[in-house]
Amino acid sequence: MIYLDNASTTNVDPTVFNEMTPYFTLMYHNASSNYLNAKAVKLKIEESREICAKIINCDASEIVFTSGATESINMALKGYMEENFDKGNHIITCKTEHKAVLKTCEYLETKGIDVTYLDVNKDGAIDLAELESSINSNTALISIMLVNNETGVIHDLKKISEIAQKYNITVFCDATQALGKITVDVQELGIDMLCMSAHKINGPKGIGFLYFKKHIKLSPLLHGGSQENNMRSGTYNTPLIVGLGKACDLASSNLQINQKHSKKLFESIIEKLATLKSIEIIALNTNRVFNIINMRVTGLDASFFVESNKEINVSNGSACTSRIIEGSHVLKAMGFSDIEASECLRISFDKNTTEEELNILYQQLKNVC
Repeated sequence: MIYLDNASTTNVDPTVFNEMTPYFTLMYHNASSNYLNAKAVKLKIEESREICAKIINCDASEIVFTSGATESINMALKGYMEENFDKGNHIITCKTEHKAVLKTCEYLETKGIDVTYLDVNKDGAIDLAELESSINSNTALISIMLVNNETGVIHDLKKISEIAQKYNITVFCDATQALGKITVDVQELGIDMLCMSAHKINGPKGIGFLYFKKHIKLSPLLHGGSQENNMRSGTYNTPLIVGLGKACDLASSNLQINQKHSKKLFESIIEKLATLKSIEIIALNTNRVFNIINMRVTGLDASFFVESNKEINVSNGSACTSRIIEGSHVLKAMGFSDIEASECLRISFDKNTTEEELNILYQQLKNVC
């Protein structure tokens, strides 16, 4: 099978896997113990923390290991609003955020938190003037992703942070689809909190981190031991933490090479798709990453195309819940109808994707257009 669903997950890089292996079988010791082997394991964990901090330009003490972006999002949003209730009860976010953000905000609304969901234009961008006009005296937090997982659109977090700083508002950013694709510098962008998942950058599933500035106080989701400075209790999952660190190391050192590769693939397939009149590339002419392409193929049953395809793994622009097809909330927010969203396919590639693989996809689409 040709794999073109890397925005969903990526394969574990062999170098990452090899780095992890000894911590399953040989160095399996509990990092919270005090004997020499345990201390050696703890040192490796801290080495991974330093690498994670380096990729976003923060201090290692500002990194907390989690099970991934979903947990990090819950920790950031719930933890901040609970710990900082004196700063206000209003959150501003966007209608095209990942469900992990939207569902957490919906939960917080049941607890008395007021949430503003910003609209986007046809290219998936928010109106910064609307963002600023949505701020009130109770606004405590702004949560906007850096790169959209369905369209590849990049939000201007630097300008968003500048607006937030004028009103002393904390900014949280879901950077899950950004790390390894573009430079992510929390100092340059002015971001106060940020999350990611290792499995989006050829690392293992079930591990990620939450960055938050030293001065920010959060209520922990988990209570128990004193791991992660009492922020995330539980025995350290050393193999996954080591894998996360190695994945971040590779993503950082190979960023320019991978960007060049993605851009070449993007330009090549876009040129070919432009010859097919029934295909519309979504958010093509906006600030975006090159590894995600969402396209509408007029008249195509995208769900059937995805489920019946015996050659290629791709994603469709709708989500299936309890056998009910519901149009993508991202595409609907951008103005697409349910029918139009059901005609959308998302392809996403990484360093392992080849031009020959994309050509096979092109031939398939040419046959159905």
